[in-house]
Amino acid sequence: MRILVVEDDHALAAEVARTLRSENFAVDLAVNGEEGLHLATTEGYDALVLDLGLARMDGISLLQSCRDKGLTLPVLILTARDSWADKVAGFRAGADDYMTKPFLPQELTMRLRALIRRANGHAATRLVCGRLAYDAQLGHFELDGIALRVTAFEWRVLSALVLRKGVVVDRRELLERAYEYDVDSDSNSLDVIIGRLRRKIGADMIETVRGRGYRLRPD
Repeated sequence: MRILVVEDDHALAAEVARTLRSENFAVDLAVNGEEGLHLATTEGYDALVLDLGLARMDGISLLQSCRDKGLTLPVLILTARDSWADKVAGFRAGADDYMTKPFLPQELTMRLRALIRRANGHAATRLVCGRLAYDAQLGHFELDGIALRVTAFEWRVLSALVLRKGVVVDRRELLERAYEYDVDSDSNSLDVIIGRLRRKIGADMIETVRGRGYRLRPD
């Protein structure tokens, strides 16, 4: 999973990025509204964490532009503005959640997981796919009831597949979810990750759909 954080406070942005990366998320940072809008509309993200007081373009304008362009990704506003009027403006612009600073890092992470889960059409927090189970609240995988150890790259790809079990996920989309903006990647690197996952959960669990991508078998 890949998150875009738009925050002009460099120290806070670094703190948020560390928190999310420690939970295996890929994180891209934008320090002003124009950069944030460019990344949001040209790259693939699972969610957007957005400050309101930004240079060049404020957070509300950025969010409205994203929604006007048809972007449906979940947006969590993270701001020091705690008035009811600011919250109303945020939700009217298209926000899905609203948190005020200071905040608990664990709460931010859990709220993002919940937004991503619901955006993919899942009400339950525990997703089961044959022998594989995913705790969408804590971000943990189990295989046959035993905790499954995966790398950050493996977690990003496997979580993208399990959230859409039974559906073919495009190769390019999986690559976008696995790597951050400034990291060079190629198609072969995805094949390596898929190969490692197959060795861990069973080769028959992940189906290759030639010319399209991969599908996690639903049973």
